[in-house]
Amino acid sequence: MMNQKKFVHVDKKWHLEPLEHILINNTRWYLSPVGEIPSVTTVTGWRKTRFFAEWRSKNPDESKRVLRRGNILHSTIEDYLNNEDIDLSAIPPNEAGLFVQMKKELDKIDNIHEVEASLWSETAALAGRVDCVAEYNGRLSVIDFKGSTRKKHKKDIGNYFMQATAYAIAWQERTDIPVDNFAIIISTENDGVQVFEDNPINHTKVLLETIEDYHAKLESQNKAIENYLSKDVAIQG
Repeated sequence: MMNQKKFVHVDKKWHLEPLEHILINNTRWYLSPVGEIPSVTTVTGWRKTRFFAEWRSKNPDESKRVLRRGNILHSTIEDYLNNEDIDLSAIPPNEAGLFVQMKKELDKIDNIHEVEASLWSETAALAGRVDCVAEYNGRLSVIDFKGSTRKKHKKDIGNYFMQATAYAIAWQERTDIPVDNFAIIISTENDGVQVFEDNPINHTKVLLETIEDYHAKLESQNKAIENYLSKDVAIQG
């Protein structure tokens, strides 16, 4: 039997309503109190959209494996943080191994505020589900959990940092509780566990620029579609 930590969950002085989402052009939009707003991952990762679409089309089996790996790993972590009993024999060996090697970092978490909670920001016009908001090494943090085939390099995961920053902004808006740290915990199949920590304020500028660029791209696409349809109607008329 695996030795399990008993996590403390703080008494909440806030209430976060779950948000429904819809798909628009294969991208996720959330139905927030201020209207439909795009998901955090959609906006922060839009520059990589074409690359990943091409990769998935060329590697369909690996794409399915990676998606399944992420779902199982996140579900296991969620159960663990919620003090559910973890039966490693019931988890596929690869995902069980990723969880076990990540456990040392998970056990540095305590005083959990939220796990898998819906957040939205009117300022950033983004929404999504944050993996965890809790103390990590005694410091209140937005915490994100990732599974990976290989080691990640900081220069390649700017979108992860923007995601965490967006959640930090949304968290403060929804709860009035500031958070000045994020921790990205990555369990890799070949290179152990990596942890990236930083202050969200260091990534706010690039996040806001990315949001602006995303909406400019969206507006350009919509205008192109409108022009195409208007020409088609003129021809038919």
